[in-house]
Amino acid sequence: MNAINFPANQPPDRISASIVPKMTARNIDVFYGAKQAIRNVSIDFSREHVTAFIGPSGCGKSTILRCFNRMNDTIEGARVTGEIRLDGVDITSPALDVVQLRARVGMVFQKPNPFPKSIYENIAYGPRIHGLAASRADLDGVVESALRRAGLWDEVKDRLKDSGTTLSGGQQQRLCIARAIAVDPEVILMDEPCSALDPVATAKIEELIDDLRGRYAIVIVTHNMQQAARVSQRTAFFHNGAMVEYGETSMIFTNPVQARTKDYITGRYG
Repeated sequence: MNAINFPANQPPDRISASIVPKMTARNIDVFYGAKQAIRNVSIDFSREHVTAFIGPSGCGKSTILRCFNRMNDTIEGARVTGEIRLDGVDITSPALDVVQLRARVGMVFQKPNPFPKSIYENIAYGPRIHGLAASRADLDGVVESALRRAGLWDEVKDRLKDSGTTLSGGQQQRLCIARAIAVDPEVILMDEPCSALDPVATAKIEELIDDLRGRYAIVIVTHNMQQAARVSQRTAFFHNGAMVEYGETSMIFTNPVQARTKDYITGRYG
């Protein structure tokens, strides 16, 4: 396996007790019927760090990610136990408005999924239904701001009436990220957002993730360990439904504590 190099301008962060987490999860178990898919996971996320989930296929990375905006609610037979809090509020409460939760905790999926609407309407849809714009001028500003933050404005500003599905794959994924941030979320979940993209488009998404860090708490599931090393400051390694190890990305890749982590990082299995 090739050595993983960390960008010279991004020294590994040190875990700081002064950082207040945006989202906390404690003792999370996930069941699909009688099968337990996730076992006793506890983890925190903050705006200061991008957190990467790595591990072999089927280890539970995407399953645990879906807990953080209750996407598992849509799966028949799924059951989640434990405690997940966003700014101290328990998001697992039956009384919680899930629509409002998903505005605060946005999600970007593996395959770009723009709405079959214009580029403008892809971005405007969320702010409109959540009442975030008082006028058409306000909505225009929200759309432009989201597209700028997603690094897409200059490429689409003259074709906002075109369908979002006419964009390239990489542009579609950035459109989906713009759509997620248009409602000004606090957390962004990304489930292998680059797996369907070419290297050039992947690089643009990675640059975008770095640009968004600090404004949002970002969690990314990736099968690409080089990508995890490039974009994240914290990494969690999952295996067989358990979080084996979690810590600074530099330490996970260069000096892991657990033998299973080391074996995975060095390519002994995966």
